[in-house]
Amino acid sequence: MLIEKKERVIMGIDPGTAIMGYGIVLEKGSKIELVSMGIVRMDHLDDHFLKLQRIFEKTIGLIDEYKPDVLAIEAPFYGKNIQVMLKLGRAQGIAMAAALSRNISVTEYAPRKIKQSITGKGTASKEQVAAMLQRLLNFKETPEFLDATDGLAVAVCHSFQRINTSNSGKSYSGWDAFAKDNKKRIK
Repeated sequence: MLIEKKERVIMGIDPGTAIMGYGIVLEKGSKIELVSMGIVRMDHLDDHFLKLQRIFEKTIGLIDEYKPDVLAIEAPFYGKNIQVMLKLGRAQGIAMAAALSRNISVTEYAPRKIKQSITGKGTASKEQVAAMLQRLLNFKETPEFLDATDGLAVAVCHSFQRINTSNSGKSYSGWDAFAKDNKKRIK
């Protein structure tokens, strides 16, 4: 019996209001290939709403070009400045709305989770994440902006979640089902 390998395209986005990073990978079974990565610059725009419009238009453009099956996006982290977090949340929401307008599912990951899945360390630097991605996906060029590799890291993180869960053999619909099957693991 021939088993057909599933393929899917994953688009990862590191939202930002000055620079948005993106990465696109092709997942073939347990292998991941780099398709594209880059940035969308908005640091030359003064109007916040023009930046949001550009994020939406560029995200739609990437979706139409690469036809991803899923969008993985980095969640805004809480910093000291609530205004910055509000703007990042808007940028994230606009990118999510673009994907949802094309019926593409969205998954969100915390920055720490992304770093942990790529490097094994939740406190890794952007440079460490970029270096690990270069080894994982076998590319040499160092992007001009680490926002590009940040976007790529989100896509790879999403792929790793599926690979890790598919190897465990069982998924659960909720806590009750898990608890029933794992009585010895629960105190």
